[in-house]
Amino acid sequence: MLSQIKNLLAFLTVLPFKMDMEYLADSAKLMWLFPLVGGLLGLLAGVFGWVMGLFLPGLVVGALSLAVLLWLTGLHHTDGLLDFGDAVMYHGTAERKIEVMHDQFTGAGAIGLGLMTYIITAFAFGELSRNIFVGGFAVPLIIPALVVVELCAKLSMVVATWAGRAVHKGMNSPFMDVMHDKGGDALLVVALLLSFAIAVPLLWLAGFLVVVAAVVAGLAMVAVAHRNFGGVTGDVLGATNEIVRMVCVVVLLAVLR
Repeated sequence: MLSQIKNLLAFLTVLPFKMDMEYLADSAKLMWLFPLVGGLLGLLAGVFGWVMGLFLPGLVVGALSLAVLLWLTGLHHTDGLLDFGDAVMYHGTAERKIEVMHDQFTGAGAIGLGLMTYIITAFAFGELSRNIFVGGFAVPLIIPALVVVELCAKLSMVVATWAGRAVHKGMNSPFMDVMHDKGGDALLVVALLLSFAIAVPLLWLAGFLVVVAAVVAGLAMVAVAHRNFGGVTGDVLGATNEIVRMVCVVVLLAVLR
């Protein structure tokens, strides 16, 4: 179990864990832990954002916090976001869209979607510079907010893997196989319960609604992928993580307001 957790952390983060040859299979088996890894990354980025907020304006803090979060994930999902943007914007058959997704070129769709996603996310992070009360203690909002938002981003990949159908064999295959196996429903339920168990105590109703938003957005990404590509690829899952992070922090701000 410890070696599997090590492989999961090495796969999803840049934390100093060495992965072995079984890292994909182990990460797939532990998909139910994706939200916990997201919560850990959000905690690290949130603490960084809180410290930076003591010295810098909110917008700068938001951009820096996002940069740290992306660095902690090794920009692992950014490539998927850009490839997804190019493929969705291409007018052609599903097969040709998948070819565009896998080529080495970066087009206007990639640049446009990447800029919109990260600019909106950074601006939204910049609005988290105030305190809330958690368990009777005043806590900088950016810390629980980033915990919940990044937790939800990872949860959305679990939802998308469970709900989507595979287009072809690739890095996403072990994850699709596990989530479509007879125990896949149980893994999804555990991931959801873990997400609610963390988000609700931290942000109460807002936390509950953000988790719901992550599930809905994840399913929406699956619908878009099925319509454009006939199914879900690894790039779609990466794009889901980035886009749902943006959606969740915007939903959080709307609920808090």
